[in-house]
Amino acid sequence: MFNTHDITRDACQLFGAQARKGYDWWWHSFTAHHAKTGEEKQFFIEFFLCNPAYGKEYPVFGQLPGNKEKGIRPSYLMVKAGAWGGDAAQLHRFFGWKEIDVDYGVPFSVKADDCFLSEDHTAGCVSVTAEEAAEHPEWMCQSGEMQWDLKIDKQVAFNVGYGASKLFRKIQAFEMFWHAEGMKAAFEGTVRWNGEKYNVIPQYSWGYADKNWGKDFTSPWVWLASSCLKSKVTGKQLNDSAFDIGGGRPKIGPVALNRKLLSAFWYEGKPYEFNFSKFWTNTRTKFNCMETDGQIIWHVDQSTWNSRMVTDITCEKKNMLLVNYEAPDGQKRHNRLWNGGNGKGTVRLYKRGKLIDEVYCENTGCEYGEYGN
Repeated sequence: MFNTHDITRDACQLFGAQARKGYDWWWHSFTAHHAKTGEEKQFFIEFFLCNPAYGKEYPVFGQLPGNKEKGIRPSYLMVKAGAWGGDAAQLHRFFGWKEIDVDYGVPFSVKADDCFLSEDHTAGCVSVTAEEAAEHPEWMCQSGEMQWDLKIDKQVAFNVGYGASKLFRKIQAFEMFWHAEGMKAAFEGTVRWNGEKYNVIPQYSWGYADKNWGKDFTSPWVWLASSCLKSKVTGKQLNDSAFDIGGGRPKIGPVALNRKLLSAFWYEGKPYEFNFSKFWTNTRTKFNCMETDGQIIWHVDQSTWNSRMVTDITCEKKNMLLVNYEAPDGQKRHNRLWNGGNGKGTVRLYKRGKLIDEVYCENTGCEYGEYGN
């Protein structure tokens, strides 16, 4: 069953070849409420490690023109924090490897100055002025300030199975790995966003926590996830449910598997999985992602021998970001990677051809991008 917690997969994976050409990141997204007005807002925090073998006392940026000319690879901890909505922004703070304390054991931890992350806690601050953002395009971010101190409770996992097993991790079989220790997670604490305080309440945080690692990214890049779900059949909030969809074009060594997604729906304590790597389930996937003038639209249709999941999500571009990363080789191939936390739509779940439920989704994490766009 996919809801199998395994924090060994959350350990830092930057060893062997991935220490010289590799990244490892821990992603967290959640909903908070303004301390005075109660207004709802979605936030994200990510700790992104890159190329420890080239680490120095200071961060090394692959996007600096001189470094690009010389083929110098990036090496740093990037703490990415930000929010979606009308004032959407991604803020980046960088540390050289000599400034970072990484515990490669289980459970993991990452610490640099006042920024900290472990399995159950994160705290930190990122502040970028408009002048700094303009003067440093290699930082790949906007301006603003965010502070946070949060407890993390990872309640439901999406364990993809042997594809990220100890053996496959050791031989670094895939170009990009994925593990969602908290496809449903509860966050608790406070966030300050540009001077405004927000409270994070566990039962209304609709949290999510996963990680990716490897040598490069995927294209197309697709991600959808939510635990803010309501049954359109009964009208009830689904408090023990979450879904998670991710993938695009996974590569095993040099071989690309075209248009493959991994998906799971934890529906009120019952698991429904659509995992192409489990060939005996006969998982079939069709998906389409489309950009209009004002929206990003996802349609995913997956089925196995006896189950089917049809997902339709829309997110307004005005509430989204073009999220930025550089690959471990120093190239920035994703230049139009749309990322949001305000997606809305429906998931229809079937078993043996019969509709189990049509679920309305809000606060949906969503991502789509392709190289060359």
